[in-house]
Amino acid sequence: MTLRPSHPHPDRRGPRIGVLGSYGGFNTGDEAILTCVLSCLRARRPDAHLVVLSRNAEHTLAHHPDADEVVPWEGVSRNHVLDVLPGLELLVLGGGGILYDGEARRYLRLVRAAQIRRVPTFAYAVGAGPLTDAEDRDAVRTVLAEMDDVVVRDEESRLVLEEVGLEREVTVTADPALLLAPEPFTEAMMREEGIPSGARLVGMSVREPGRAAEKLDEGDYHALLADVADFLVRRLDARVVFLPMERHDVRHAHAVLSHMTAPDQGRILHGDYSPGQVLGFMRHLDVAVGMRLHFVIFAALTGVPVLPLPYSGKVFDFARRLGAPALVGVAREQAGLLLAEVDRLWDEYPQRRADLGARVAELSASARKTCERCGALLDRIGAARDTGGAPAPTAGPAATSAATSAPEGTTSGGPAGGPRSGDRPSPDGPADGSPPDDGLTGDRPTADGPTDDDHADGGPSGDRLPADSPTDGDPAGDGLAGDGPTACDPVDGRSCRVEPRPLSA
Repeated sequence: MTLRPSHPHPDRRGPRIGVLGSYGGFNTGDEAILTCVLSCLRARRPDAHLVVLSRNAEHTLAHHPDADEVVPWEGVSRNHVLDVLPGLELLVLGGGGILYDGEARRYLRLVRAAQIRRVPTFAYAVGAGPLTDAEDRDAVRTVLAEMDDVVVRDEESRLVLEEVGLEREVTVTADPALLLAPEPFTEAMMREEGIPSGARLVGMSVREPGRAAEKLDEGDYHALLADVADFLVRRLDARVVFLPMERHDVRHAHAVLSHMTAPDQGRILHGDYSPGQVLGFMRHLDVAVGMRLHFVIFAALTGVPVLPLPYSGKVFDFARRLGAPALVGVAREQAGLLLAEVDRLWDEYPQRRADLGARVAELSASARKTCERCGALLDRIGAARDTGGAPAPTAGPAATSAATSAPEGTTSGGPAGGPRSGDRPSPDGPADGSPPDDGLTGDRPTADGPTDDDHADGGPSGDRLPADSPTDGDPAGDGLAGDGPTACDPVDGRSCRVEPRPLSA
């Protein structure tokens, strides 16, 4: 089933561009990322026909007006998804942290299927790690080597890809959500949430353990956050508001409240809000302490003094780039150190405000570079289409003569491993006319599959892509032993907006 808007846009005759990620209302951060990716593509190609491959097509269609078409890719037949790929001129993967154990192969199976059909592919500021599973590592190493350009959102992800053995140029930029625009969070909305006017407010974010945060001990970090919340209630005479960035966060926020000595001073935001509205709510805060990456990003965007609680490399990396206190993780024995850092954060923030603003501006500029690289690839695709050739690769031997130097912000991961111009198989599959076997059979993830940029558990672990020998002209077999103007323009500096969506969907 393919869904189109109830009030469709005028027929757009530009390139058909697919966007694949963990979209569908499961997580605020992912929805913010999709908003900004679509905004970039619309700004670069106003006439493009944008096709989103979503985990919940109805939600995406209702909340992302820039999407011209939405295709479900979970719980549907293999042919339904594969039929979409040959008509695309580009498949965009990401952004967000989708390349990690148990999930990387699911996304890369579709990317590989697109590559077999000669569809150019672009990794849009993705996050990687942890990657210890042999099948996921093989999938990442094989499929990313054949992508037309690979951009990651942080240095940690580049190092993970390097450790996996990916040998190609990888560009480091920043998270796409740094281009999100705030939307009003009104006084009426505050009253509806039971938050008193004029009170000092502390925002907090707590997440669930899972494959993206396997080392978290619930009892420890619930008690730790409760200590922080009680301290800030006393220190600032403040109310504490928990912001669920994903549906499972609500349960863990209740658990933290149950450990507090002053639970009556705590609230959990319960309304249905868009990412822009959540960002708008952050403007009401006096200080923010939290675990979720996009909670930290939103706080930084609004200029709120923020203390990240790192549980994984991506949060460590962003905290470092933000100049935030360099904590070593989320553990109960660090309570004294954490309370001291919170106290220092509050006292020193007036002196650090300008530095924080400068760092956020630099990160946002870096996030725009992803859009610029995607636009450059679209230009090459268009030029190749006009001349009847294949787009020149961004990395690899064929690109060496086309560029005199590596683009700013790019780091080389080793010998060239990018796709080869003119080396893609026929869009119609093998020469015998049979459709290519891309290993999508049996791909039936659960409804609770990966949920976000900080994904929760979910998805099958036994799906397989074939390791068939390549036919002549195919650069390599799958090699996967495991399986018009808008309200937002990241090109000229305008930010991104999205429609309201349920936080607890």
